[in-house]
Amino acid sequence: MKNWILFLASLVALGANASDVDIGNDSLNIDQITQFNGTPWGIAVLNDQEAIITIKQGDVYRVNLVTGEKQALTGLPTVDNAGQGGLLDVAKSPVFTEQGWLYFTYSKPSNDGSRTTLARAKLVNNTLTEWHDLLVSDSATTETKHYGGRIAFDDQDHVFFSVGDRGVRENAQELTNHAGSIIRLSLDGQVPADNPFVTHANIRNEIWSYGHRNPQGLFYDTNSHTLWSNEHGPRGGDEINLIRPGANYGWPIVSYGKEYWGPIDVGEGTEKEGIDNPAKVFIPSIAPSSLLRYQGILFSNWNGDFLSTALALRHLNKVKIEANGEVTETRYLQNLDERLRSIAQDSKGALYIGTDSGKLLRITLTTATTLKN
Repeated sequence: MKNWILFLASLVALGANASDVDIGNDSLNIDQITQFNGTPWGIAVLNDQEAIITIKQGDVYRVNLVTGEKQALTGLPTVDNAGQGGLLDVAKSPVFTEQGWLYFTYSKPSNDGSRTTLARAKLVNNTLTEWHDLLVSDSATTETKHYGGRIAFDDQDHVFFSVGDRGVRENAQELTNHAGSIIRLSLDGQVPADNPFVTHANIRNEIWSYGHRNPQGLFYDTNSHTLWSNEHGPRGGDEINLIRPGANYGWPIVSYGKEYWGPIDVGEGTEKEGIDNPAKVFIPSIAPSSLLRYQGILFSNWNGDFLSTALALRHLNKVKIEANGEVTETRYLQNLDERLRSIAQDSKGALYIGTDSGKLLRITLTTATTLKN
């Protein structure tokens, strides 16, 4: 397993033009569970009957996944809903059953601009109690974009969350702030003693990796003990990355993307010594938001594959990365013509997807269907 991880870390990025992408079959069953007045940015499945859903505009709901009934929760702080900011992700703590903790990311207002913030609170009936900001990141800018904001937990009592470059490119290589990085903390918000920069006086000790533009997907694979992210690049620069401690992912020094204002390369090129290459590059960009690595009995042929929602190209994206480096991409749900924002799965393997139009969808297989892709 160690050799396989090192191999993936050294992969040359593989892009996929539209002609190289498979279109998935139509054997998916789509049920709309409920409708929100706002964007369901994060989904935390508590069990196979209920989930917690964050709405970007600043609301959070407990949703019955069987009936679609939803109940607004109280106890939230003020969030900055300007631009791409707002109430972002929600994740169920590994000790949720014993302690009731839910973790949230949101854009916290401040005098010099909002900051991506990790917080936690206990769920008591329909109230969030003991709300506590674990880290108000040093990421404030006058821009209202690239907040990152996804949350993941490993199997050793750590929590990760992503912070985008906040619209200031050089932030991603400036380690005296948190922008453009993935953060690692203990569950109570303390800095772990084995973080890669914990002994560096001039580097933020919370940083796990850096050189990120806007990582909006984050997933820890407990089978391989690896952390993965997807992130928004500029045009043609979206990526899936295997995240290693202390690694630099290159933004804005290297990128496969082009400037928005013209067909001009961003940075010095696509590769550079000392910078980790992505495991997958999307050309053209799909605008990925949310990420999981599927493990379940329902879509058993998908086990080990990466699933991401896509905003710009409006589909469910599936990527298979073989041990030999071969990458296969398949796209589903394009017929919905929806900006797909968030994704989660339950214990049976059913998928739950939030759309920017406010829908919460359940995705299962039609009866007696086996997926070939």
